[in-house]
Amino acid sequence: MTSISSSRGARVATAATSGAAAAPGDATRENEGAFNLGARLRAITFFLTSFFLAVPLLIVMTILFPFCWAFDRTRRSALSFCNDVWATVSCALFMKIEVEGRENVPPADEAAVYVANHASFMDIYSMFHLRRPFKFISKTSNFLIPVIGWSMFLTGHVPLKRMERRSQMETLKKCRDMLGDGGSVLFFPEGTRSVTGKMAPFKKGAFSVAAKENVPVVPVTIVGAHEAMASGKEYELHNNSIKVIVHPRIQSTDADVLCERSEKIIKEALVQNS
Repeated sequence: MTSISSSRGARVATAATSGAAAAPGDATRENEGAFNLGARLRAITFFLTSFFLAVPLLIVMTILFPFCWAFDRTRRSALSFCNDVWATVSCALFMKIEVEGRENVPPADEAAVYVANHASFMDIYSMFHLRRPFKFISKTSNFLIPVIGWSMFLTGHVPLKRMERRSQMETLKKCRDMLGDGGSVLFFPEGTRSVTGKMAPFKKGAFSVAAKENVPVVPVTIVGAHEAMASGKEYELHNNSIKVIVHPRIQSTDADVLCERSEKIIKEALVQNS
């Protein structure tokens, strides 16, 4: 009897110990679940805030559009200012976005090609914090999004059909014309968002445009956007700060030189600040 009792006691003790050992893991999973739920609620609130803020701004932009078309057709500075207000206020309620190297940002009336790494939906919001009337390239379907897409159209951002060679050439021509008229353009030379957050090799299109128009390239490193909202996980917004690092301009008539130097500068800053 004593042996049987001891055996039963040992089994009970073992089960109790196993249960105690599993408890921290269960607690971790519960914390992760709560964290993900919080991130998802944060994302929903962010997008709703951003959308409803865009509605009155779109009305203002619609009123301003004829004047910009008549007197400031390329830069459309007043409409770009509305974009800046939209992005700044939307983000201020949810995260901190810091701009480092603002002294390297060219004047608003100087044509330049801005190039940045691209790993998050938040990259555009972050770049608007530079407060410059640049135009960015976006796939054509984005211009059909109610309110947001319409404001993109009014501001003069450039549509692109990614899989069509003809559309790609037309887009580059529009960018050259814009630069020739004193406007600025923003490129993400990787071509698409990085799913892992690691920077992909740069494509040469942006740098060919800059070289042919002989305008400066301004490399920009965006740090922390992937951690805030990873590509493919736009349903989660984490409470991470984002840093936008503006590097000194580069100017050359050699597209390869511009591409190689920009990629190296942005990648080194991304590694150093990650």
